[in-house]
Amino acid sequence: MFKSVLIAEDHQSTKVAVEQTLKDLGITGSQYAYYCDDAILRVIHCLKEEQPFELLITDLSFADDGREQKIESGTGLIESVRNVQPDLKILVFSGETNPAVVSSLFQKLDINGYVRKGRRDALDLRDAIETIYKGKKYIPTEYVQAVRQQNAYDFTDYDIMIVSQLAKGTYQKEIPAYLQQQKVKASSLSSVEKRLNQIKEALGFTKNEQLIAYCKDYKII
Repeated sequence: MFKSVLIAEDHQSTKVAVEQTLKDLGITGSQYAYYCDDAILRVIHCLKEEQPFELLITDLSFADDGREQKIESGTGLIESVRNVQPDLKILVFSGETNPAVVSSLFQKLDINGYVRKGRRDALDLRDAIETIYKGKKYIPTEYVQAVRQQNAYDFTDYDIMIVSQLAKGTYQKEIPAYLQQQKVKASSLSSVEKRLNQIKEALGFTKNEQLIAYCKDYKII
């Protein structure tokens, strides 16, 4: 489990709730920042000390209390973090409900998970942290379709059948037999290879393993 977590949140009650969730998961090495400027400074400092954070949990909205800030939003914080520590896992914990905004966070800022504040957010937050720790993205069910719609490639049922078989461990040369059983017309090995190459080229991948991981992360399969 994560050992070092930074919480960026301007509401103390929410901060306490997040800390309790971390403690329930056995995470005791957490730090806290009220302001985005302070949060990025902590990230930079810990990097210099060679004790980088493993996870950032941040809100999107930070109230203006009169203190001048260079970074005024969680989005700005994420952008700054990506510049100084690109591999830092980022979980957004926010009240934002617009699917387009949430989808953009995954597509443009490559966040690792999103949890909407609400009635059962403590359980969702725990699930999200565990999912991200396992190397997967956490996308709430209500936002999955929105994220899919912005994907760089529009997966067909045929594509999903092929990638699903690869994900199950089926060798590429054995997929045509499976497709024939499903009475799929384009079932030759050359058809399968051509389709996989088209998908990987569209998404910028070179290996089937990358494609499989992508489809799992975005719940395409």
